[in-house]
Amino acid sequence: MMAFYPWIQALHVIAVITWMAGLFYLPRLYVYHTRHPAGSPASETFKEMERKLLRIIMNPSLVAVWVFGLALIAINPALLSQGWLHAKLLAVILMSGSHGMLAKWRKDFAADANKRPERFYRLFNEVPTVLMLIVVIMVFVRPF
Repeated sequence: MMAFYPWIQALHVIAVITWMAGLFYLPRLYVYHTRHPAGSPASETFKEMERKLLRIIMNPSLVAVWVFGLALIAINPALLSQGWLHAKLLAVILMSGSHGMLAKWRKDFAADANKRPERFYRLFNEVPTVLMLIVVIMVFVRPF
């Protein structure tokens, strides 16, 4: 299985990149969506963009991140003894939770039931960034 390790790593990184693109972009779409009244043509366009981004790009990427990441651990279980991996996994769990929150908020927008202001989504947009920084530092610096 170690012969496949670099390929699985590459697929994991590709999935991470596509997932992160969505995690950065979806809250930004929400920022712009809040500027338009429910039922307006622009609001309906944002609903479609948000739905497609989540369903076509983000959800499959999230699954791929977890499948390939867990495959890497299964191939090299010694990784589980390293503290940096525990910190990385915690950050990825939190990132997965933020994905779930974004999916819930998309349903609010789809039902014309959003109650959050633009500023809320601007601030939330920083959450994936902070978590991504933690993941990258854990993987490359391995401070513990």
